Amino acid sequence: QVQVEETGGGSGQPGGSLKLSCKISGTTEDIDCRAWFRQTPRNERERVATIDSNGITSVSDSVEGRMTISEGNAKNTLVLDMTDLKPEDAGTYFCAATWSGRPCWVPPGMYAHWGQGIQVTVSS
Repeated sequence: QVQVEETGGGSGQPGGSLKLSCKISGTTEDIDCRAWFRQTPRNERERVATIDSNGITSVSDSVEGRMTISEGNAKNTLVLDMTDLKPEDAGTYFCAATWSGRPCWVPPGMYAHWGQGIQVTVSS
């Protein structure tokens, strides 16, 4: 069993910063890629940032230069640092993980483990 829990989020102003954290617990030995997704207004899961089992990170073009994914200080935690927030960054953010052998680029439906999601609002 794997449990995924997001914390952080909340409300930020345009140009401001927020931090999201994700704790992955349980049977984590077979986890490969960990990622942050967000729900778009068209109800699609947009991949925001990923980190694979080798620590290689990737972010989407829409957040390049503004968001960073990294390992948290605590074991099996994941952090998304969000800076220079834009209104279009608002939405529900999800932490997710794949089983071993499934790389980060697989479709969202192939991510085996998901958190409940956490809300981010951006307003002045």
